[in-house]
Amino acid sequence: MVTQRFRYQLPWLGAALGLGFMLCQQAAGQRWLHGIIWPEPPIVTPGDYATHSAPSDAMVLFDGKNLDAWVGVKKTTIDPDGAFTVREYLQTKQSFGDCQLHVEFASPNPPRGSGQGRGNNGIGLMGARYEIQVLDSYQNKTYFEGQCAAVYNQRPPMVNASRKPGEWQTFDIIFTAPKFDDTGKVVKPAYVTVIHNGVVVHNHTEIIGSTYFDQQAKYVKHPDKAPLVLMYHGDPVRFRNIWIRELKELVGKEGGKKGRES
Repeated sequence: MVTQRFRYQLPWLGAALGLGFMLCQQAAGQRWLHGIIWPEPPIVTPGDYATHSAPSDAMVLFDGKNLDAWVGVKKTTIDPDGAFTVREYLQTKQSFGDCQLHVEFASPNPPRGSGQGRGNNGIGLMGARYEIQVLDSYQNKTYFEGQCAAVYNQRPPMVNASRKPGEWQTFDIIFTAPKFDDTGKVVKPAYVTVIHNGVVVHNHTEIIGSTYFDQQAKYVKHPDKAPLVLMYHGDPVRFRNIWIRELKELVGKEGGKKGRES
């Protein structure tokens, strides 16, 4: 009869035996080979959030010096502290598809208005087709699909991680663009992961189509790449430290050895 104490120890015993077996395999040089020859991953120097520096392979869209990466700049000016206040619809000169995007923003302080009328802007992916909502959602109720970090009018964030009005907030967005066939049919939908102020609020969330306000979401075939957009809905939201990395998966090729490594 297995004692109660020993029964509780069985999962730990199994884990220890499994680890020991794995270590023995490694010592014997028996790594399993899948037959894929991979290129060496390129070296990227990470950025530093403390100094607002971007990774070495990122395109800097705003670093406090100028707005040269953007078009539509007429009323928007850079503030003395190196941020800028959006006062019009802005979009990047360059187009992007799959990407990692970092944006810092701050809602107006003192706050004015309520609901969708308080600190409203948006991060438009692929020419504003897919919007991640920017809103002052600190003690400000609105419909859940429209609060800060929502996939606008489609999917609320898992949690509300908003800071107080005027405090700087971060979005780190990993976006996978949709794929279409020659007829315009969706082969693969878009997906997005959003980290708001260090908190995951979307985890590889499927986007079901363009994020319309007044109609059903749907996909319409579009180019593989399109500009990034900062929207303007009448609220003076501030932005700083914006950079983007184009994502390209490593591509391996067949021809390597399959089976256990000798």
